Amino acid sequence: MNTFLKVLLILVAVVVAIKLLPVALALICVLGAGVGLLALIGVSLAAGLLCAGLLLAVVLAPIWLPVLALVGLIALIKRGGAKTA
Repeated sequence: MNTFLKVLLILVAVVVAIKLLPVALALICVLGAGVGLLALIGVSLAAGLLCAGLLLAVVLAPIWLPVLALVGLIALIKRGGAKTA
């Protein structure tokens, strides 16, 4: 291919790229805003689930704390009665 045609082809590509630059920037901004919104929703959802889990643990504390203490006491008694070699 002739050098003149190569330069002309590059020049046409540059002009097309410059003409499409605002459209490309707008598309990138819209996509970035969408990704940011999805990240915000994901973080909010994770925080909500964490709060719900903590609330459930606090509400069920009168049930699981005595059970945990009983299991620990049983494990302590079983270990104390075992003879070591």
